[in-house]
Amino acid sequence: MKKLLGIVVLGLLFIFVSNSPEAKAEDFKLTKITENLKSPWSLSFINQNEALITEKSGNIIYINIQKQKLKNIKHNLKVLEHGQGGLLDILYYDESVFVSYTEKIKDFESSTSIAKGRFNKNKINFKNIFQAEPPIESRYHFGSRLAIKENYLFASVGERGQGMIAQDGTKHPGSIIRIHLDGGIPKNNPKFKGKEDWLPEIYQIGVRNPQGLTFSPYDKKIYLSNHGAAGGDWFGEAKFGENYGWKILGWGGYNYNGTKIGPKWEPGFTKPIRYWIPSIATSAIVIYKGKEFKEWNGHALVTSLKNQSLRKLIFKDVNEIKEDIIFKNKIGRIRDIQVQPNTGKLFFLSDNGSLWKMEK
Repeated sequence: MKKLLGIVVLGLLFIFVSNSPEAKAEDFKLTKITENLKSPWSLSFINQNEALITEKSGNIIYINIQKQKLKNIKHNLKVLEHGQGGLLDILYYDESVFVSYTEKIKDFESSTSIAKGRFNKNKINFKNIFQAEPPIESRYHFGSRLAIKENYLFASVGERGQGMIAQDGTKHPGSIIRIHLDGGIPKNNPKFKGKEDWLPEIYQIGVRNPQGLTFSPYDKKIYLSNHGAAGGDWFGEAKFGENYGWKILGWGGYNYNGTKIGPKWEPGFTKPIRYWIPSIATSAIVIYKGKEFKEWNGHALVTSLKNQSLRKLIFKDVNEIKEDIIFKNKIGRIRDIQVQPNTGKLFFLSDNGSLWKMEK
């Protein structure tokens, strides 16, 4: 009887371990491509072998990955590195370069701004196409990521630590915006479809500090990840004219002094697809499409800062989300993730100043 009980216990233990997230991680290898970057924030591929990297201080770095050659690209942006702010996301698209950055407006006030320039390896002349209003005196929660769908540029704008400003559609902080690639305002944005009080660039409100934004080549939707406070990080879909609820909702998190913020979710607000409590400090996301890890096609890859992990979400059925931890505590705080064109290999930027490649 004791022997039988032991076999049952071992069997249950095997089932638990084999179904735990880390036990499902695939075989892979990580290779450091370069280091000595200073607070790298974003990576964007030009082609399979060339890419652009931003450093929070304001540097744009061109890298030839095959030759491991790096050079600074001059530009005309006046970037304010201030607390969590600085030169943030970069996106190469059709010979143009889009960046989001912290722009000093006056005295100590700043905004999350977006600029566009024509790609050049020596110097890029940028022109602003968006500036979050109003400018705010704060070191926190700038966002900010960029994603392109057709002729639309989506961008996440953090609420700058101002909480309920995210519920005010007459102000940009705490929202997802949608503009045309030239900065023009789409005439089918929510303002013109029933949200008369909203600013014309706003697509959705009620976010806190969204540092992940991506376009899915499968269902043609925009997805984002968002930092909660002490807990309540989430992954979800950008939805036209809707409201994620910050700071009415706490998404399961608490204020840093331990007090409760609000309910995790309630009807009338957009419901995230996946929550993390306690916080993992979600950063960048991609919906994977490639050859290297073809079994992951259509799955979301989510990186984290505090938790220093790469997570894979299977979210086709939102009532049964499957999550695997692919790795943890291997390359430091992960700031960005991108899929290399043609190969499908994964590249990561770490806060410790390094660029990594992941392959089978």
